Amino acid sequence: MTASAETPGSGSGGSAKPFLLALVIGAVLAVAYYFDLPSHLKSALDWIAGLGAVGMVVFVALYIVVTVLFLPGSILTLGAGVVFGVIRGSILVSIAATLGATAAFLVGRYFARDWVAAKIEGNAKFSAIDRAVADEGWKIVGLTRLSPIFPFNLLNYAFSITQVSLRDYFFASWIGMMPGTVMYVYIGSLAGDLATLGADGRERGAAEWTLYVVGLAATVAVTLFVTRVARRALEERGAA
Repeated sequence: MTASAETPGSGSGGSAKPFLLALVIGAVLAVAYYFDLPSHLKSALDWIAGLGAVGMVVFVALYIVVTVLFLPGSILTLGAGVVFGVIRGSILVSIAATLGATAAFLVGRYFARDWVAAKIEGNAKFSAIDRAVADEGWKIVGLTRLSPIFPFNLLNYAFSITQVSLRDYFFASWIGMMPGTVMYVYIGSLAGDLATLGADGRERGAAEWTLYVVGLAATVAVTLFVTRVARRALEERGAA
């Protein structure tokens, strides 16, 4: 093979993938802002509320679509508390959020992973971090899911370009998102009306503050953990 041969994903088509992905995400967010997405989602929830048992299936499907399209879906989590109640709403959001996160993960993995792999191939530090996530993926995914600082939609695509296994990502995301899911569905149930969702002036309860404290601790923990594992991987690489 000649020196000019391209590695997988390193050609012009591979280089364009991240740009196209960023362009699509930006366009979707702009459209969502322009067309007042939260209002439309509230209308969709109002419609779902009148569908009976079928509404649960429609809700899960809508949540998955919103997640894959990188749209802000917090109104759906809150709205689940109003439409379905705390217990059933928490179960539905847990299923929908996990399936949506997994779908987005798969889209990102098969769309951008080759490009990232080609770019980090010669970079020891990035390769070490990537391998660290692969080795300790379930811990890192779980800790980041506990933290409100890491955006839900962004994490779905960020983890897709690492070596973390689909199994570790799926179960760690599912378990890590549970506390936040239950809390926000419960908060939504307190509104009692879809029209009041997202209104300002609500005081944060003790449970919400507790989750934020736990989330902050998880943020610190995952930062220190990734740093330690990546440093160990670099040392092992240097020794080899």
